[in-house]
Amino acid sequence: MPIQPRALFITGTDTGVGKTWVAASLVRSLRAAGHDAVGFKPVLCGPDRDDAEALLAASLSGEKPAAGLTLDTVNPVWLPHPVAPLAAPLLGDDRPVDLCAILDTWELLARRHECVIIEGAGGWEVPLDADRTFATLAGDFAAPVLVVAANRLGVLNHTKLTVDAIVRAGLPCAGIVLNETAPPDPDDPARRTNLAVLRQLFPSLSVTPLGLNEPASADLCPAIGSRR
Repeated sequence: MPIQPRALFITGTDTGVGKTWVAASLVRSLRAAGHDAVGFKPVLCGPDRDDAEALLAASLSGEKPAAGLTLDTVNPVWLPHPVAPLAAPLLGDDRPVDLCAILDTWELLARRHECVIIEGAGGWEVPLDADRTFATLAGDFAAPVLVVAANRLGVLNHTKLTVDAIVRAGLPCAGIVLNETAPPDPDDPARRTNLAVLRQLFPSLSVTPLGLNEPASADLCPAIGSRR
């Protein structure tokens, strides 16, 4: 019988919070621990595919690179404008988001690999079209959701809104990564206190601090962790 894949959906409290860094370094950490983990960026919005290329490179790392992966497998839908997919037609791009391509690629990766690390785009409720958001897409994958939040002023509100929305959607929240996206600033009181307050707000969740350019640990993937 085929192995049931393990998966983790990575969302963010906003754009630019370090989702790709966390996703790619998590794939690398899992592969270094002996797991056949691959990255998956269902929809990418922007003039280049750097995020998908980072996930592909991570998926090809380790002693046994994932076989048969291409950039289009890691990222089946690429929209060249850095806006939500729903807004793309306003900039002249009338191509609909191809949900069939996304789900077919997901099923292919899920059949072939032990673990799939899925990265969303922007935040939890970024609209794909008039009827669906990335939250809807995450529900199709039925995977635990890891929230990446940038350690800056405003993160408490953004994180609580995101976690509450994940819970309302009926998906398990795998934890929160409080990511440093800028050099340390000892004079910033919000950055000094955000970790402690998030742990008070979410006592039942793991809230993990991640230093600037620090790689994500395999333990962030609850279905696998560091087990070989």
